[in-house]
Amino acid sequence: MPKKAKPSGNGKEEGSVPCKQVKVEAAGRLSTLNFDSPGGLFESLISPIKTETFFKEFWEQKPLLIQRDDPALATYYQSLFRLTDLKSLCSRGMYYGRDVNVCRCVNGKKKVLNKDGKAHFLQLRKDFDQKRATIQFHQPQRFKDELWRIQEKLECYFGSLVGSNVYITPAGSQGLPPHYDDVEVFILQLEGEKHWRLYDPTVSLARQYSVEAEDRIGRPAHEFTLKPGDLLYFPRGTIHQADTPPGLAHSTHVTISTYQNNSWGDFLLDTISGLVFDTAKEDVALRAGIPRQLLLVETTTVATRQLSGFLRTLADRLEGTKELLSSDMKKDFVMHRLPPYYVGDGTELSTPGGKLPRLDSIVRLQFKDHIVLTVGPDQDPSDEAPEKMVYIYHSLKNRRETHMMGNEEETESHGLRFPLSHLDALKQIWNSSAISVKDLKLTTDEEKESLVLSLWTECLIQVV
Repeated sequence: MPKKAKPSGNGKEEGSVPCKQVKVEAAGRLSTLNFDSPGGLFESLISPIKTETFFKEFWEQKPLLIQRDDPALATYYQSLFRLTDLKSLCSRGMYYGRDVNVCRCVNGKKKVLNKDGKAHFLQLRKDFDQKRATIQFHQPQRFKDELWRIQEKLECYFGSLVGSNVYITPAGSQGLPPHYDDVEVFILQLEGEKHWRLYDPTVSLARQYSVEAEDRIGRPAHEFTLKPGDLLYFPRGTIHQADTPPGLAHSTHVTISTYQNNSWGDFLLDTISGLVFDTAKEDVALRAGIPRQLLLVETTTVATRQLSGFLRTLADRLEGTKELLSSDMKKDFVMHRLPPYYVGDGTELSTPGGKLPRLDSIVRLQFKDHIVLTVGPDQDPSDEAPEKMVYIYHSLKNRRETHMMGNEEETESHGLRFPLSHLDALKQIWNSSAISVKDLKLTTDEEKESLVLSLWTECLIQVV
């Protein structure tokens, strides 16, 4: 059991151990989360650990356990998702496999008990009670407003997609065998208690999900029980398994996960194509053809040496590059993330409001956390010699109902594109709390008005 630690007066914890356990008393702390800003939300989520401490000591390094004795926070966590919520959700049309999995860990292996077609609450409850099966609900933020609110802020904070799954397990049962994931994991205990065992990774910062055999993982490095209001974090690659203790009520927890395929390796693959594209315009050596039959034989020493030289050339060019071209990661993130959280029908995200911007107007950016400004080659297929363009992608019109569900055919990017000559003016808008339209760095007044009108039509700016 990791050593217990209580927060000291300055908010720092004492007794650093491989899995920090922080015991928090109810007095003198906020009972619910802070939604004033993305940073405020994350800080309140891991309270009393400070954000700086978390990223310095725990993120991608080791687990963190925060046990809270706070009835108000426990009640709030319980409101995020309950077993009884399944009844109303099933009435909306939930399907096995897509929305719900029913499973149980038997002799170290996962046994899937899904039926075909629609999931009915009475059948789910029967499997839960009689077969001691775990009910896994996929991406509940699609339907539960408060989880949408939390995960939307976390996506702004991390700049990465944030998904979630709810696990409801009856007493004396276990849903999944020991395994590790390819995501950073935050566990929020909602109902009942869950007994956890964590093991040292066999693959640090793993890039894929994998089940691990009991005889391979050894003894748990950490073992503890979560209660409502408690939080557990562990890095991708951490082997884990969890069960509901016998003789108690069922357990419900939500797993909030992020940073899938968000490594330096992924970013390098994403940016290298744009770097090669630009360098080849200026370096004739990169435009020269590869040796004859190179694709038909094993790569030669000469070819490998030449590739190494090209990589050194690219590295040198990268040192002097102000802006990296992200060809896919930025766009993919914005296309698939949650829309801004709102109360009401969301018209403020789809219909421009307020005054029409004019040359003498002062404007400011809104929903900045949901907009990406990037530069890339012109994606017009009819253009034989594509030039660089400025792209603005945003998530204001994304559909919450498809978040993290892999509905590629239903996904489209929303945004605008401008000539590269508009980049400086756009940066002015991005970097100012408010700016006069006539002060934008564009050649003509018509260009200035046209730019802000385009942004206003997409609900990205408002007239102050």
